[in-house]
Amino acid sequence: MTPVVPEPVAAHLWIVGAGRTGLSLALRLHRAHAVPAMTVTGRKPKTPPHPMFKGRPSAARYRSAIERPDPDPDAIVIAVPDGAIDEVADRLATLGLPTSIPVLHTSGSRSVDVLRALAERGHPVGSVHPLAALADPISGADRLAGATWGVEGEGAARALAERIIHACGGRALPIAPGGKPSYHAAAVFASNYAVVLLAVAERLMEEAGVHAEDARPALAGLAAGAVENLAARGPAAALTGPILRGDEETVALHLARLSADERALYCLLGREALRLARSAGLDAAAADRIEHLLGEGR
Repeated sequence: MTPVVPEPVAAHLWIVGAGRTGLSLALRLHRAHAVPAMTVTGRKPKTPPHPMFKGRPSAARYRSAIERPDPDPDAIVIAVPDGAIDEVADRLATLGLPTSIPVLHTSGSRSVDVLRALAERGHPVGSVHPLAALADPISGADRLAGATWGVEGEGAARALAERIIHACGGRALPIAPGGKPSYHAAAVFASNYAVVLLAVAERLMEEAGVHAEDARPALAGLAAGAVENLAARGPAAALTGPILRGDEETVALHLARLSADERALYCLLGREALRLARSAGLDAAAADRIEHLLGEGR
């Protein structure tokens, strides 16, 4: 049987932005053999020390200025900080590129409106944002494998986004018009603030006499188990702990030991936990007593 050759993402992809997202995406697509030719543009004059630019020939060409590549790309991904997207879009709109070229940006919080200058010229525009923690421009390529991506855009822009996602082995999460801020806030809660909460937990473990190097893997394992339960069963069924049990004595013990800032955070999250506990069947009287404790602890 003749093997099926996947459709390439683009014959020549131009990624504008040589940070963690742009280089992680470039490396992921290169490993998937999804783009025969790539150009990457960054701000630094010197080529970044990244696998995409090593070897002869290298997997991608690096450029330090936003100038029209030769030959023209047939797809563009803007992977720059949110505040720079409109400036980059304005600059691209002056290059006289064929208007058939679709353009995506990778911001999680900005809508397609930030590409207005390109849309007004006739370019199909959209966005594709990975729900993945890209802490490094090399290991980030592994994080993109199988990731879920938030997607905006129609027509050729949507088709480009879907080819990128398919090449990464992921799935698309369509975002309703105007939904980007809520979408991105959700991502921040799930990723950034999860890290913040584990940092608080590590600090409390140290106060209990547990060294950080011992506490960190233990807490990460505990959190991983909770996330697995959430994925399998949903939030209310995955909830464990004293608030679910209506254990007001334990909650009071926690509140008495925490600092003022930690207590405020505990109470804020505790009220959200109580909402889940009520939906999971916590006795109303016990829930009211917990709510009173949390209200006093703020």
